[in-house]
Amino acid sequence: MPNEEPKAPEEGKLIGRITHYFGAIAVAVIELSDTLKVGDTIRIVGGATDFTQTVESMEIEHKKLKKLKLEIRVG
Repeated sequence: MPNEEPKAPEEGKLIGRITHYFGAIAVAVIELSDTLKVGDTIRIVGGATDFTQTVESMEIEHKKLKKLKLEIRVG
């Protein structure tokens, strides 16, 4: 449509924050404030960073997990 306003990027729900990032192995430690599960698409925003990514795996102490709930750190 010729007179449509461009849409702003969709705002999401904050589910946590990245506390550490290990660039050599491309792994982030996330302090969760809500539920997260494998297969979810998350948006990472901060500084010059703004991208989306599908959660492919999660581990705590080398144990694979499918779903995590509140206030758990995962990498």
